[in-house]
Amino acid sequence: MGDETKAQEFHLPLAQVIQSPLDYPVRYLTYSGNYARLGLEYRGADPFPDTTSCELSLPSAKPSVVQSPWCLTLLSPAATLTQLQRVLKFCTEQQWQINTIDTLAHRHECTVIRLQLSAKLEFSPARFACLQLAEEIGADLVLQDGASQRVPTLAGFDMDSTLIDAEVIDELAKITGIGDQVAAITAAAMRGELDFRDSFKKRMALLKGFSEQRLAEIAQQLPLKKGAQKLLYCLRELECKTVILSGGFTYFANFLQRERLAVDLIYANDLEFAEGALTGEVIEPIVDGTRKRLLLEETARNMGLSLEQVIAVGDGANDIPMLNLGALGIAIHPKPKVRLEAPQAITLFGLDAALYLFGLNDRQIAELGQP
Repeated sequence: MGDETKAQEFHLPLAQVIQSPLDYPVRYLTYSGNYARLGLEYRGADPFPDTTSCELSLPSAKPSVVQSPWCLTLLSPAATLTQLQRVLKFCTEQQWQINTIDTLAHRHECTVIRLQLSAKLEFSPARFACLQLAEEIGADLVLQDGASQRVPTLAGFDMDSTLIDAEVIDELAKITGIGDQVAAITAAAMRGELDFRDSFKKRMALLKGFSEQRLAEIAQQLPLKKGAQKLLYCLRELECKTVILSGGFTYFANFLQRERLAVDLIYANDLEFAEGALTGEVIEPIVDGTRKRLLLEETARNMGLSLEQVIAVGDGANDIPMLNLGALGIAIHPKPKVRLEAPQAITLFGLDAALYLFGLNDRQIAELGQP
């Protein structure tokens, strides 16, 4: 009987959560006022023998209203008591007061716990400290202004390696037999080691003569990033306008909009053809990092929006300008340079995990339906 898995909810002061020396899977944690409700699965010894407990009672339909100046969100593919204890200790060490805790997702493969904080902090060093802790505990930790825990009105997305799980220009190069050469240029540009405009011109020149007919075949085969369809569908249901801002090509962005993704606007680079093949030349203006930011600003202005209503999502160095523009700048599976410079980062989950950063829980997301 001692090896039988038990599932219990423990009622205890938040400070006591840190004290157990045992490590077990966490189902949820909520906190408001004097006591916390901690849902655990465990075997053997009772982790909190002197506390009140009951059967698991999953969190309420809606999370608490955000009233604190900061939110810190833990996203874990396998949440454990040790992970949770490290985060709580970290907040104590930073002198961040925890006001409220909600569990936004409590699936075995995805636990999302949001802490509302009162703290006098400098965002950049605080974010760096969170990134370091996230690496140590094997989870994502996202720090954001409490006011940004809401559904945006406009969301800007990079395309290659963000909405799709590929760099299109690299895929074209593979077919022409120069894949390694072009991929090396792309990788250096995305790491911020090469100027994007120069790298783009070099890569396009190498693709001279590529057949337009083959482009249509490639478009059909582009793999979507995990969670892309769900996130864009949910944003449309929530009346948020979405725009692709891509250093890639309108040819493929238009296909995605027409066939696969709920996107409202597109800004990307046009391809130049002659006699059914690429000329290798570029059509100005090239959509680089600076232009992405300007176009997102312009779109917000045309919609009459403040930047507090705008977010951006990307993965490469040329996304950094727009990631630092609005209320949230979410780097999805980012390059190392981008992870360090983007305000927020999600490394272990798909694009739809961004919905938790808008203050939604799994029940609310499910009510929006499926694409």
